[in-house]
Amino acid sequence: MSYAYKLNEEVRHQAQGPQGRAATEGPKIYTIVQCMLIESDGRVRYRIKCRSENIERVVTEDQLSYLSRTRS
Repeated sequence: MSYAYKLNEEVRHQAQGPQGRAATEGPKIYTIVQCMLIESDGRVRYRIKCRSENIERVVTEDQLSYLSRTRS
């Protein structure tokens, strides 16, 4: 399995509310700071850092989206 996003790429992260419910706030812009090892469940994970706040988190690939439709 390969990674869809690259190191230092800016992405949009859509947070989830408790127990997978819809989040109350909109998506924020983050930068990929590390491509994590693929876990035993097969999901690809990334460590991301928020552009506007000093927050880092680990998320799955399905929680991320590209900032624009064009990919390089």
